[in-house]
Amino acid sequence: MKHVSTKTVIAAGLLVALVLAGFVSFYASGDPDGLNRVAADKGFSGTEAAHRAEDSPLAGYETQGVGNGRLSGGLAGVVGSVVVLTVAGGIVYAVRRRTPAQKS
Repeated sequence: MKHVSTKTVIAAGLLVALVLAGFVSFYASGDPDGLNRVAADKGFSGTEAAHRAEDSPLAGYETQGVGNGRLSGGLAGVVGSVVVLTVAGGIVYAVRRRTPAQKS
């Protein structure tokens, strides 16, 4: 059995995440889900209030300033994925196990 390097697995995972976020997400259902669906079903969706991040560049799963809806959503997904993966990678890097020789 051939050994696959950790870097190859990470690169493949990153590629899959970016493809899903950038392209496949466009085909996801636009129907409300989760709390939005419960609010609509229970009749209190009209009580929604504005929040401080509603004017942010990636609010509403769209990229502000990009006119094409498909490109806007895909770009927002890619940027969001990169941010999440960068933060998660930084946390893993910070708390990873180190050999005694690496501790200083």
